[in-house]
Amino acid sequence: MEQEIIPAEPVLQGDGPEARRRLLELRARAREAGLWGLGFPESVGGPGLPLADYLLIAEQEGRSEFGPSVLGGETVVDVRMLLAHGGPRLLDAYLQPLVDGELSVSFGMTEPGRPGSQPQAVSTHAAREGDGWSVIGRKWFISNAGFADCTVTMARTESGLSALLIPTSTPGYRKVRSLKVYGRDTGQWEIELDHVHVPGHLLLGREGDGLAVAGERMTLGRTLRSMHWLGAAQRAFDLMCRRLREREVHGGLLSERQLMREHVFLSYSAISAARELSLRAAGVLDRGLDGRVEVAAAKVAASRTASDVADRAVQVFGAEGLSDDQPLSAMARRLRTTRILDGPDEVHITSAAGRLLQTFATATTFDFTRSGTDRDHTLEATAP
Repeated sequence: MEQEIIPAEPVLQGDGPEARRRLLELRARAREAGLWGLGFPESVGGPGLPLADYLLIAEQEGRSEFGPSVLGGETVVDVRMLLAHGGPRLLDAYLQPLVDGELSVSFGMTEPGRPGSQPQAVSTHAAREGDGWSVIGRKWFISNAGFADCTVTMARTESGLSALLIPTSTPGYRKVRSLKVYGRDTGQWEIELDHVHVPGHLLLGREGDGLAVAGERMTLGRTLRSMHWLGAAQRAFDLMCRRLREREVHGGLLSERQLMREHVFLSYSAISAARELSLRAAGVLDRGLDGRVEVAAAKVAASRTASDVADRAVQVFGAEGLSDDQPLSAMARRLRTTRILDGPDEVHITSAAGRLLQTFATATTFDFTRSGTDRDHTLEATAP
């Protein structure tokens, strides 16, 4: 991270062929060093680490926004999704290139003019055509769609919402525009699907299983990205603390000012708490339990913490923190988007709080020592 990826950030932040070339070079170096795909299952050549153990690696990957892409962290979710829901023909064609880092996959659910947090609002339609479907629709805020080889697209079929793997080279697949976020190109795109033919073997799961496929993908993705964001928060924390120890103002170091010390304390406390929530969520998922409450809590805490810590670091750096002379301005913009792009805070909070309140239908106390399904069984035993 410190020797290879962070020094390459000025090039990687571009949206042209040079950025892509440098990214692929770094991926090759990561493979040579045995650092590619450390979150992959054993069945595809990975170390097969429990999610809770891998998150400690993901934490360091997240120190740069390009770490997950270079080291395979952002590919972990797609590999596991294909393994869980891909049929034999799909796996034969796409799994190994994905594992090898030669294939990139994007995910398309959100649509213009419709709430991305409401899958039932998806209007993209897939009509039966021969052995597959003809897909019509438009998606936006599709991460990495500018260079992705395939897009997992949520579309409405006869049996309900379905997940289809669509190669971006398919006729009718069109990249409409790159979407600027806070005035910068960040890899978000709008795409159009104009009568795109998708063969039947590119269906993930069964027809109508789209919500289940997307739910699994997003649950794992949110947990993993929570730790990536906390890695970024730790980098911002390091930059902030070094600045406080080095910068002299009005005859003394910034670190001697009480209000500056509050930035340090609040940041440390928030990072530590969010880390525990993320690791707790991973532990629940590792045990195969229902971790929707834990994942929601981890996601909201991690995204808010990362955004807040980056903002405090900018404040400590003053005007320099607003410039591109420091990485903080780009970090602050990117981390603020996490409170929306992976599901807005309000949706996660409302959903998790509703599930927590349901436990009091049969209990008078909440057992914080339990989690997931274990918690539900314990509460049944303590019901009045």
